[in-house]
Amino acid sequence: MGGTSVLRRVSFHRLYKSRSSSKADDTKTVEDRAVTLDQQQRPLQQIPAPDKQTVLLLHGARQPYELTEDYPVPALQNDSEALVKTQAIGLNPIDWKSPDFNFAIPELPYISGRELAGEVVVSPRRSSRLKVGDKVLAISTDYRDLRKAAYQQYAVSPDYNIVRLPPSLSVEEGSTLGVAFVAAALGLGVCLGLDFSTILAGPDLYTLVRQLPPESLAADIRQECLDNLRSHDRAQPNDWIAIWGGSSTSANLTIQLARLAGLKTISIVDAAKHGARLSNHHAIRPDLLVDSHDPKRAIEIIRRNAGGRLRFAVDTRGRDSAVSLMHALDPNYKTDDPATPASAATVLEKWKASDEDKKSEARTSPPSPPATPHTESLSDLSPPSAHLVGLTGLPKQAPPDGVVFHTVPIKLFHEIPAVGQALVEWLETLLEQGLVTPPDIIDVEKGFSSINKGLDRMRRGEISGGKLVVRVD
Repeated sequence: MGGTSVLRRVSFHRLYKSRSSSKADDTKTVEDRAVTLDQQQRPLQQIPAPDKQTVLLLHGARQPYELTEDYPVPALQNDSEALVKTQAIGLNPIDWKSPDFNFAIPELPYISGRELAGEVVVSPRRSSRLKVGDKVLAISTDYRDLRKAAYQQYAVSPDYNIVRLPPSLSVEEGSTLGVAFVAAALGLGVCLGLDFSTILAGPDLYTLVRQLPPESLAADIRQECLDNLRSHDRAQPNDWIAIWGGSSTSANLTIQLARLAGLKTISIVDAAKHGARLSNHHAIRPDLLVDSHDPKRAIEIIRRNAGGRLRFAVDTRGRDSAVSLMHALDPNYKTDDPATPASAATVLEKWKASDEDKKSEARTSPPSPPATPHTESLSDLSPPSAHLVGLTGLPKQAPPDGVVFHTVPIKLFHEIPAVGQALVEWLETLLEQGLVTPPDIIDVEKGFSSINKGLDRMRRGEISGGKLVVRVD
C-alpha cells in the first residue's frame, strides 16, 4: 500500500464537509448524502460528563496561570469532534515562552496546553475509528481554538487529530510525543520531501499535499507546501541530515523518523550532558554525535564526516544554532580547516559531472519507443539545493546561494483532515509495532495546580533530554 493510500480510504467530501455545509443541498453528491444519513442515524455515544470543569486560565502576559473552577465544559461543534477527559498533560516550552514573551495568545483569558492523553467520553457522531473508553492522545496544534487546549479537565478534538494509544503505553507516555511527532513528520515529509510510504504504509506527504486543491491550503503555508522543494531535491535513503539540539523532544522524534526512513543522522548536542545517553539510546542513537560546545569546530566535524554530502538540516534550538547549520550546508563557507571547503564543494562538482554524463547519454542514445514522459528535463535541472528547517527560528540573513530555508507548516495537521488523518493513523501503527518510542519522562507532577511549578522548572532549564508530564486525574 502506497503512502497516498489515505486518499483512497478517506473521501474529500467527508473531510471537507464542515467547510462546505453552507452549500445548497442539491449540490451534494450521492456519497455526501450517504455520509449525512449515516451521521444522523448513528446514536451519540458518551460517558456522562459534567457541565462545569476546572481549567487553568492566563489573564495576561508574564503572569502565572490561574486555577479556575466552574468553567464551562467545551461543546462539540461538528460531527468529527470527540470529547476527551484529560488524564495526563505533556508540558511544552511554548507553554511558558508564550506568556513570557507575549506571543501566540489570540485572546484573554487564555487556555494553553498542546498535548494531552486521556479517555474518550463522547465519540464523534460520524463514522469513526474512535469509541467511548478509548485511551488516546489528543494533539492540539490549533492554538486559536480554546476548546482544544490541554489545560482543562475536558477537551475537544477532531478525530483526525486523535491517536489511539496501544495497551503497552501509559497515558503519561502518550502525552509526551504528539506535537514533536507532528513537527518532525511535517518537517521531514513536506519541507524535505522524505517519503514514508515504505514504513508500515506511511504517508508520502510531499505528494499528498500536491494532490490537494491549492486553495485549501492557508495562504501563509502555500509556498512552503508547494514551491520550496523541487522533486529532484527530495531527501532519499542514505542522505545525511544534521539535527542541532539532538536532546530535545522534537529532535528525538525527528531522529527516530529519519532513521526509519534510512537517513544517516548527525546529532549536535552538549556532549557533556547528553553524549553518553544518546550514544547508548537504542531509538535515537545517531550515526555521528557532535559536541555543540564550539560551533565552528562542530561545523568542521559535520562537513568532514559527511564527505561534502550534507544537504539537509533541522534546527531545534534557535537562531544562533540555525546560523551554524546554515554554514554547515553552505559549500562556499570558509572554516579554519582548509580541507573542509574543498570537501563540501565536491558534491556539487560530482553532481555537475554526473549531469553532463546524463546529457551526453541522452543526446547519443536512441529514444525508446514509446518515450517515457517526465516533468523535468535534464537541461532544466540545476544542482540540488541544501535545505534547512527551523523549528524555533531561522537566520536573519538571507540564505546563501544553494541553500533554502523552511518553516514547518504545522497548520496542515489541523486544517487539512487528509493530512491529520494520515499522520495519526500512521502514528497508531508505529506505536503498536514499537517502531516509535516515546521520549524519556524526566518527572511527573501531580494536579493542575502543579503546572505553574512545572513550567518554572522548564524556565530554569531543569528539564533537558526528556519530557515533564503532569498527571491530573
